[in-house]
Amino acid sequence: MMTDTKEKTKDKILDLLSGRKRISVKHNGSISAAVLIPIFFKHGEEHLLFTKRTETVETHRGQISFPGGVRDKADKTLEETAIRESFEEIGLIREDIDTLGALDDFITGTGYCIYPLIGIIPYPYDFKVSEKEVAEILEVPVSTLLDRKNYMEDRNYIYKGKPYDYCAFKYGKHNIWGTTGRIVRNFLTLFYGWKPVDGR
Repeated sequence: MMTDTKEKTKDKILDLLSGRKRISVKHNGSISAAVLIPIFFKHGEEHLLFTKRTETVETHRGQISFPGGVRDKADKTLEETAIRESFEEIGLIREDIDTLGALDDFITGTGYCIYPLIGIIPYPYDFKVSEKEVAEILEVPVSTLLDRKNYMEDRNYIYKGKPYDYCAFKYGKHNIWGTTGRIVRNFLTLFYGWKPVDGR
């Protein structure tokens, strides 16, 4: 049953990604970075894995994010960046990630261009967490993210004097917001037909 669920999810994602043109942002002056959107199956249910950043990292302290970071000169592709950073942050081995493709690029309010790579990972997994970068690993059911009572948005939000598309997903005591929230919203919209509050 678990294998059937996994294969159905994999086929659905691959089919939808192959049927659309990915929006790639280039030459905009932003810093290139990548994250992994790790999908796994727990008790037969689809989950996404997030990390809570420590209070000692250089940027986005204490925020909920996907594993990822800035592209190194040695990274041949942004996919390599996402995979390398996932290993450095949570000990996820390259061979254990079934990569499926990427969502559209996202520009952050802090000057980064994020490449969101989707990958299916095994569960349970012997994660090896970087104590310097990761305070906590969150295993969030997709059903929780799809529940509209856990979602909020403000399309008139002002960040650093400029309008910003703010959205957040609530999971227990945590808020998944900022660029991570927008990536999650795009993920749910594309693969689950989910729509934001105003239907846009």
